[in-house]
Amino acid sequence: MLTVHHLNNSRSQRVLWMLEELGLEYEIKHYQRDPKTMLAPASLKAVHPLGKSPVVTDGELTVAESGAIIDYLAHQYGRDLLPEAGTQRWIDYTYWLHYAEGSLMPPLLLKLVFEKVKTNPMPFFVRPVAKGIADKTNQIFIGPQIRNHLDFVESHLKNNEWFLGDRLSAADIQMSFPLEASVARGIVGDDRPAIRDYVRRYQSRPAYRRALEKGGDYDFA
Repeated sequence: MLTVHHLNNSRSQRVLWMLEELGLEYEIKHYQRDPKTMLAPASLKAVHPLGKSPVVTDGELTVAESGAIIDYLAHQYGRDLLPEAGTQRWIDYTYWLHYAEGSLMPPLLLKLVFEKVKTNPMPFFVRPVAKGIADKTNQIFIGPQIRNHLDFVESHLKNNEWFLGDRLSAADIQMSFPLEASVARGIVGDDRPAIRDYVRRYQSRPAYRRALEKGGDYDFA
């Protein structure tokens, strides 16, 4: 039996979507973030040493990391979500699968971290310095990086219904989290209609809606 070790408000929501698209039977073991630190509970370390989600167990196998999980499930159970090997679409699939966490997600995460730096408790005389550093870093590095990546994705989605063209693939499921988070946080606005339409398109899929119902509260949806 497949088991998803599912942390609330996390990347593991897209694993549930993947499983629903595949029509597989699975069970969910729920974990809740610490309300103060927003970190995963220590109990996740019993599943994987890093104590992070998502993690999937499939019989005796344990698979961690979103991209590895999505790729494993596609190869093991859902080749309809994969392009033909050795083709340009296969290369594109591999690219988007790794791009989601390797290129797009890091600047988005940096933005979140530096925003928290400005709002976290600190001595009053330190706050102006911390705010100045955070704002400057966002202005000269993080902001331009995010704009560059989102312009790139917007341009691609203007000409493609899905990331590999006219059919949903496992690459779409992997790309969903950073784009959904960007829309939810207002990073993607009305100036990028292709991304917004894309997010609405996959959020309307029955499999996605079922995954939301089973996964529980999800702030990015």
